[in-house]
Amino acid sequence: MSQGAFQWPVRVYWEDTDAGGIVFYANYLKFFERARTEWLRSLGVAQRTLKEDAGGMFVVSETSVRYLAPARLDDELLVTAQLQESGRASLIIAQEARRDGKLLALGTIRIGWVDAATLRPARIPDAILAVLQQKKA
Repeated sequence: MSQGAFQWPVRVYWEDTDAGGIVFYANYLKFFERARTEWLRSLGVAQRTLKEDAGGMFVVSETSVRYLAPARLDDELLVTAQLQESGRASLIIAQEARRDGKLLALGTIRIGWVDAATLRPARIPDAILAVLQQKKA
């Protein structure tokens, strides 16, 4: 991951773990979601106002996650988000979860832009795309 990646700390709670005491695999998607949301917010792109002001919203259309090592109860993770690729209607975000610098999980998430009223695919508004592309490393 590039030095320019957005970083968001996440603490592992009981609710995040499975019977073996490690983070349940699907919860990494929740951690990634939180980091993406905060990344967008840091760029001035608040998801609630997207719907109200731009008439659209981002939805996840594809995920790919590779799990390398487990996280456990009370671990503090650093979850990253970085624009990997942008198109007119979707973005691919590269994400990682690390503990003390050790890579635990990495993935790519494709988010697509849809019209909020119809949920049909649409073009990402130019103003939003410009903000996101400026921050691409």
